[in-house]
Amino acid sequence: MSEVEKEREARLAILKKQEQMAQFQSFSEEIAFDFGSVVFGIARGKRAPVVVNIRTADRALFHAAMPGATPDNDEWVRRKSNVVLRYHMSSLQFGDTLGLKGRVINPDMGIDMLNYAAHGGSFPIRIKKAGVVAAVTVSGLPQLDDHRMIIEALDQYLKIELPKF
Repeated sequence: MSEVEKEREARLAILKKQEQMAQFQSFSEEIAFDFGSVVFGIARGKRAPVVVNIRTADRALFHAAMPGATPDNDEWVRRKSNVVLRYHMSSLQFGDTLGLKGRVINPDMGIDMLNYAAHGGSFPIRIKKAGVVAAVTVSGLPQLDDHRMIIEALDQYLKIELPKF
């Protein structure tokens, strides 16, 4: 097993644990605004040129852009959150899982690279005993940093300590 594969395997174990632990008791438009504001506050504090988005399968609940973010970041948000809403896992977990199999998104999978991105930065919003109801997405930094910003916000908002990589 290569070093890259070992790194992905270790990260996958952490990602699965993060997704298992980071669950909301409930979720609403007001919670989306409050949580999105936490993510945006972190981005603002770091002066990160990102877009922050929370959406369900059919509508945006929160959307904000920092200075330096571009319209292309909105496209990345759409593509990464499509992965979360379809596969009910973080876009980073999806990408690492494909990578370990030596695969990339392709039409043989029934999905199109123009609509899905297997890159880190989108995370499932999961309600305990109900499942995934939305996706929170950050776009504008390298994929691991996009993901880490969401984890930092989940730690703050849910008052938990998620495992890190």
